[in-house]
Amino acid sequence: MTDNYMNNAPVLKKPEAMVFDMDGTLFQTETLLLPAYHKLFDTLRAEGLYEGETPPEELILNSLGMLLDEIWRRVMPEASEAAHRRADELLLQLELEGLKNGSHALYPHVKETLQALHEQGVRLFVASNGLEDYVKGIAAAYEMVPIFEGLYSAGEYSTLSKVNLLEILLSKHDISNVWMVGDRSSDVEAGKKNGQTVIGCAYAGFGVNDELEGSDAIITDFTQLLTLYKNAE
Repeated sequence: MTDNYMNNAPVLKKPEAMVFDMDGTLFQTETLLLPAYHKLFDTLRAEGLYEGETPPEELILNSLGMLLDEIWRRVMPEASEAAHRRADELLLQLELEGLKNGSHALYPHVKETLQALHEQGVRLFVASNGLEDYVKGIAAAYEMVPIFEGLYSAGEYSTLSKVNLLEILLSKHDISNVWMVGDRSSDVEAGKKNGQTVIGCAYAGFGVNDELEGSDAIITDFTQLLTLYKNAE
């Protein structure tokens, strides 16, 4: 987003809470995912569950934000159901191991910006299509658990889409006005189908050009959330 865009950004309604996607929004997923991705296929080949070269990294990166079932159908459509389920297990195991060794990163200024919003009284949540231990593991690795009121994942709530996950969150916490902040069309859909404001994040570079179509505002730097919140009515 250019400074000019920020100056001409729509005036938004101040939210009671902000709900954040994790991958591609708070967390630089590729820093953890890609090493795990290659190890995963090495293991599948060794176990006789997959043959051939590892699929291109772009396939998994462009699938971020989807549920795991959808991801594997795109990444290895010819593989067996057993291979897909084993991939579920391996990906979580390898990513949790990666979280412990420190080879990963948040996007710039994420933690400071979240802390500033928290101090201003904004209720903060995560809603991710990822697995429960993965989502909670990232928050714990960066000591962010205390600033979030809830960490919601498709893995924990067995939701079929982020629309359902956000609906559960809103109902459980009796919230009627949130900003859904995310980088994928699933985040836009979740926000809009629940009647909420959507802030699209355009800095991750995943997905296609119209990924954030329908967002109420788009940011290219996480700190711009503070400006949007300050200017909101």
